[in-house]
Amino acid sequence: MDKKTVLVTGGAGYIGSHTIIELLNTNKYEVISADAFFNSSPRAYTQIEEITGKKIKQYEINLCDKKKAERIFLENRIDSLIHFAAFKAVGESVEQPLKYYHNNMESLINMISLCNQYGVANFIFSSSCSVYGNVEKLPVDENTPIPQAESPYAHTKQIGETLLQHVCKQHPAFNAVALRYFNPVGAHHSAKIGEWALNKPNNLVPLITGTAIGKYNLTVFGNDYPTRDGTCIRDYIHVSDIAQAHVLAVHYLLDKKNTSNFEPFNLGTGAGVSVLEAIAAFEKVSGKKLNYKIGARRPGDVIAVYSNSSKAFNLLGWSCKHDINSMMKTAWDWELYSKNRTD
Repeated sequence: MDKKTVLVTGGAGYIGSHTIIELLNTNKYEVISADAFFNSSPRAYTQIEEITGKKIKQYEINLCDKKKAERIFLENRIDSLIHFAAFKAVGESVEQPLKYYHNNMESLINMISLCNQYGVANFIFSSSCSVYGNVEKLPVDENTPIPQAESPYAHTKQIGETLLQHVCKQHPAFNAVALRYFNPVGAHHSAKIGEWALNKPNNLVPLITGTAIGKYNLTVFGNDYPTRDGTCIRDYIHVSDIAQAHVLAVHYLLDKKNTSNFEPFNLGTGAGVSVLEAIAAFEKVSGKKLNYKIGARRPGDVIAVYSNSSKAFNLLGWSCKHDINSMMKTAWDWELYSKNRTD
């Protein structure tokens, strides 16, 4: 039986690279990757090959250039597309909204357009729990109302989902899944690949591991919230669990199990972890005492958010394999492995 071909955009990025590994490990797919390396490194492909023993075809292309992006579709028969390629820093999106709207929307529009032009029927969209903004009722599920976005980044994800819904309505043979994941953390168990940001991270876990190794100074923003220990609560999920969900979403569409041609799915553990609990988990698995300070609340931070992911469990057959200790252990192993990297 011929292998199906999956195009992964943003394949050298954090979640993209882990998803490529999971796709290759099934032995069911040929994988093609496209990445412009705005916030990633070509070395990710070397690491993927080391881990899987398989070399993938890859293109260095800015997907905002539709003519250049079309080359991928002209040269390959693509069955499914997983679209990760996007800028993702919430704070930067507030400071530079035009950069985010241009890059995130233009690349998505080009990919959808080329899929329709070249008969690619299956589209997996990398969405985000940020589409929910500040919520009043927890846990969050797919029926939670979508409010006004809190940032340009979140708004691009909301627009992206709305765009896909309209395209799916207009093109009944085109199928899309939007995966709304919560807080991706951790790294591949081999420690050979993980989150490699070219700029200082804004996310808690890489700040924790980076502080432990002496790169950063960690501030906990607020310890007077109405939570069990006064710090904000988030739903952290291991990157390999998220990657596996993308593989299952590809199966789901290829096997025609979807009952609608646009479906959103939440991806989270369903268990909220506070900032101080995350720090305690890191200290437990690393054996290192973390030096951090308590600061004032940070404007815009949500008190608590976590997911009801039963839809993904029931329809995709997905489940989380990693707990917070595993997330911290793999993140720390990756930090130690990558500390001398310069690329």
